[in-house]
Amino acid sequence: MRVLISIDMEGIAGVVDAEDVTPGTVEYERHRLQMTDEASAAVRGVLAASPGAAVLVTEAHGPFRNLVHDRLDRRAELVRGKPKPEGMMAGVADGVDSVVFLGYHAKAGSARSVLAHTVNSRVIADVRCDGRSLGELGLNTALAAHHGAVPVLVTGDDSVAREAAEVAPGMHALVVKRSLGSRAAAVLHPSEVCDRIEAAVPAALADRDRVRPLQFVGPVTLEVDVLQPGMAERALLVPGMELVADRTLTYRAECFPAAYGLVQLVAALGAL
Repeated sequence: MRVLISIDMEGIAGVVDAEDVTPGTVEYERHRLQMTDEASAAVRGVLAASPGAAVLVTEAHGPFRNLVHDRLDRRAELVRGKPKPEGMMAGVADGVDSVVFLGYHAKAGSARSVLAHTVNSRVIADVRCDGRSLGELGLNTALAAHHGAVPVLVTGDDSVAREAAEVAPGMHALVVKRSLGSRAAAVLHPSEVCDRIEAAVPAALADRDRVRPLQFVGPVTLEVDVLQPGMAERALLVPGMELVADRTLTYRAECFPAAYGLVQLVAALGAL
């Protein structure tokens, strides 16, 4: 078995504010330790279920340089830094069987949801594939499915758990905090969260055959709503990209991975 652990930060236990996930702040330093401990708990869970498994941990937050490497379970391989192929899902195309999503959050526009956004909160208002609105969890489960990898578990607040039920019915969801708003939550103790993650992973892997993730076959019509018209103007430098409203871009991608890559590109261009 080869398992990919994609770890974001907004859904980590205790995180409720942008300062908590912004490098250079005291709170960030505290929460990156918890982020690393949650990753290690998931590694332990994978290896408890399958002692011979290969475990790949890929960073999926901000600069992709958040985990404290020498604190991570030494039996896992870590992918960090950017840009990297498949971004938040780096490694998924390399024979991965199952995917675990840690520290995830709900899509942009979600109500009563901690730090909800899609890819870049300063650029993107919404992403749609063939008319279906998707956040990071939806985009990443669909990319996993395209490569034959099964998304088995997501951790985060209760809003991302609800999103998981829509984009991958049958996928397990572990709620580590109860959202009280965009920057407030009732949170579990960090050690309790790690214990629950370690226990949840084997159960999720055992149920992998029950998961029915969202999947796109063939060409995909991508639409991206950006926050400012100027952000759209830069994306129009991409051949084939069209503007269908003041802030809405569209592109006919040959396959889902191409659409996925273009979302990353629009976010990067919009942030310039």
